[in-house]
Amino acid sequence: MKYEKEIARRRTFAIISHPDAGKTTLTEKLLLFGGAIQVAGAVKSNKIKKHATSDFMEIERQRGISVATSVMCFEYQGKLINLLDTPGHKDFAEDTYRTLTAVDSVILVIDSVNGVEEQTRRLMEVCRMRDTPVIVIVNKMDRDGKYPFDLIDEIEKELKINLHPLSWPINMGKEFKGVYNLYDKTLQLYSPNQRSLEDNNIDIPNLQDPTLDQLVGQRDANQLREDVELLDGVYGAMDKADYRAGLVAPVFFGSAVNNFGVKEMLDTFVQIAPEPLGRDTDKRHVAPEEEKFSGFVFKIHANLDPRHRDRIAFLRVVSGRFQRSTYYKHTRLGKDVRFSNPYSFMAREKEIIDDAYPGDVVGLFDTGQFKIGDTLTQGEELQFTGIPTFSPELFKELVNKDPMKTKQLEKGINQLTDEGVAQLFTQHGGNRKIIGCVGELQFEVIQYRLLQEYGAACAFMPLSFYKACWITGDKKKLEDFVRFKQQNVMTDKDGNLVYLAQSEWFLNTERQNNPDIEFHTTSEFKTQNKQ
Repeated sequence: MKYEKEIARRRTFAIISHPDAGKTTLTEKLLLFGGAIQVAGAVKSNKIKKHATSDFMEIERQRGISVATSVMCFEYQGKLINLLDTPGHKDFAEDTYRTLTAVDSVILVIDSVNGVEEQTRRLMEVCRMRDTPVIVIVNKMDRDGKYPFDLIDEIEKELKINLHPLSWPINMGKEFKGVYNLYDKTLQLYSPNQRSLEDNNIDIPNLQDPTLDQLVGQRDANQLREDVELLDGVYGAMDKADYRAGLVAPVFFGSAVNNFGVKEMLDTFVQIAPEPLGRDTDKRHVAPEEEKFSGFVFKIHANLDPRHRDRIAFLRVVSGRFQRSTYYKHTRLGKDVRFSNPYSFMAREKEIIDDAYPGDVVGLFDTGQFKIGDTLTQGEELQFTGIPTFSPELFKELVNKDPMKTKQLEKGINQLTDEGVAQLFTQHGGNRKIIGCVGELQFEVIQYRLLQEYGAACAFMPLSFYKACWITGDKKKLEDFVRFKQQNVMTDKDGNLVYLAQSEWFLNTERQNNPDIEFHTTSEFKTQNKQ
């Protein structure tokens, strides 16, 4: 294998969680350990004292939440880590879903106080769909939360996944004294507000060692011995193959804000996490070891730097070697493209690179030629699959509040919907524009960004539609359907016909009355039709 060494040293993963579980804080601690940043931001009670490195959009800084996926890379213990920090807010679940198509494993952050929450369930469903390997870190152990054994049971039951604790806490909240690492038999003692990055682990291979009693007290030492004996009896040895197959999730306990338990999790991660994996296309499976380059666009972000109005497409390298200023085939457009300034990322900071390998995420300057899911190859005609667009849940009509800025509004809404945070539908044969989103916050973000980045003021008028369905079928039947249902038929940005149903009853009725027309709830039908 030509690029075996480069592939073997890469790890590409995403951090996911329910909002406020500590995901952005954990991201920054990982970057600190990797030497990628020197000062961490502080996110407390949704008020940001020093802005989080990965939250670079102004609205994110105001709200104290992540609403765009950030890409960061750093080196740690000889490995090149590609870290994708995903939106925590449920309204941006679709962006997170697409990000998960670009990673090979996931770290799931769970709040020890609140346990499993709604967004955690939704994200884990996506991970299970793809058998994505998951490591769980139970955060905020310095607060009074749920009893660890109860929490383990809750996570297994709610998320339908088998856990395997690799560290175990000694008390919690005000009584929290530290964690015992079951993987390498070391004890890490906790001191409040001691946010050191230094390794202060104490080797205790035998829990009967009286040193343990001296360090944590006899009562807590005996409780730890009982807990570990029970854990050993229930879980036994950790099987790395089961973890990589998505069958078992290792669990760690810690406090990200205090840098506690994070290093142990990261050390284990680089040892057991999978190397870059291949991906399926509409023609065949592409393996990372293949000599020829291929990759796919999983995210587009306009105005990463508002001063330069740039537009960046995020490309995951699947196989071969990506090289700067080399021509590659854009399979959807059927033309060759090349990039003189491809980037790697540290949140908002960009660095020009000469080449990239499987697992890497590359930023490509985009003049409007990319859509999410687009494929680049070294000549082969194929399209990576499994990156669909879903039917929105909320619909609002876009209203221009300043006719003098019509061009800016058109440009802005086209670019922002290209990013995938929302979908743009135009009335068939007309100009009426309807925006479809998963959640209310997306409308807020679009309105804010249109004004701040494009100088275009708009409003949104709520519409009572239930679901958007892409429609395909016999040409004559489609023409008749469009004629009779003109008020409800739109076109998406690719020119595909879309039916907006007022309710579930209307949708079922149209399906029964039009057996020759298919109603699709995701855009995956586009690649299915090509096969």
